[in-house]
Amino acid sequence: MNLPGFPIARPRRLRTSPALRRLVAETSLDISQLVLPLFARGGRKLRRPVDAMPGVFQLSPDEIVREASAAHALGVPAVLLFGIPDKKDARATGAYARNGIVQQTVRLLKKELPSLLVITDVCLCEYMSHGHCGLIHGGNGKVPGSGKILNDPTLKLLANTAASHAAAGADIVAPSDMMDGRVAAIRAALDREGFPDTPIMSYAAKFASAFYGPFREVAESAPSFGDRRSYQMDAANANEALREVALDIQEGADIVMVKPALAYLDIIQRVKAEFGLPTAAYAVSGEHAMIKAAAANGWIDERCVTLESLLAMRRAGADILITYAAVDAARWLKE
Repeated sequence: MNLPGFPIARPRRLRTSPALRRLVAETSLDISQLVLPLFARGGRKLRRPVDAMPGVFQLSPDEIVREASAAHALGVPAVLLFGIPDKKDARATGAYARNGIVQQTVRLLKKELPSLLVITDVCLCEYMSHGHCGLIHGGNGKVPGSGKILNDPTLKLLANTAASHAAAGADIVAPSDMMDGRVAAIRAALDREGFPDTPIMSYAAKFASAFYGPFREVAESAPSFGDRRSYQMDAANANEALREVALDIQEGADIVMVKPALAYLDIIQRVKAEFGLPTAAYAVSGEHAMIKAAAANGWIDERCVTLESLLAMRRAGADILITYAAVDAARWLKE
């Protein structure tokens, strides 16, 4: 807008060099904002690639330490740990076992890399024989009335899982199941078990998204019947997302997350503006896979698109960026 009596404005004057553009940049992208997701499974020297997610592996605990060490050396402050058990059952017992795969890996990470922040995903789907995030009523879902996900009975299992992660040394626990009341149940369990200072990073607005497909391959967590739309959020609903976030904050969440990221930038913006809490954005597996596939075909510049995508999440209001490209992004930001 030009004001009467003033010279004609030329915004391009502030775009004429990289140094000038950096000087007036409104949004920053920094390595300290990155979190690297990692997938642990039993064994030693295991690095099992995942076809749908180039550059992502199922890793044994020793390889998790190696991967986390390389990321931490670049300045990445945190990892988000998922577990893939050797055995699954209908009560997800591997999720809260004292010597479960996540618990083992957390202890090793905190021993070898004490300054690394270890965030643990608290969910049951990888450990359930049926692949859902909660206990089910009835059989395989083919009989009317069976296969219903049971909310309240699941809360105890989630709370036990979070407490076992904290006992192993996790710095932050991150419930991703979308059961109602799970943040309150986890907060109560952490306080009761002597971990009142362990923060909760809640997947507060987690949508039932088509962008999760590659994750379900690496985590081996695809549901054996139905889908997760009865407990994950409908992609059409923004106001409901704010209600979900508000409930989690009331129950004791310290950090809130929106998942996925790029297709839900409006949700990130509204959550940050409404609540002001530290807000995480999860650049999910489908987003990662699309960038990798397009770059492999020479259609896009992987570095530029990845950094622009992360910058969009920051511009929307995200303080924490969970991304499979954390190591690459850290290298690019150092250049």
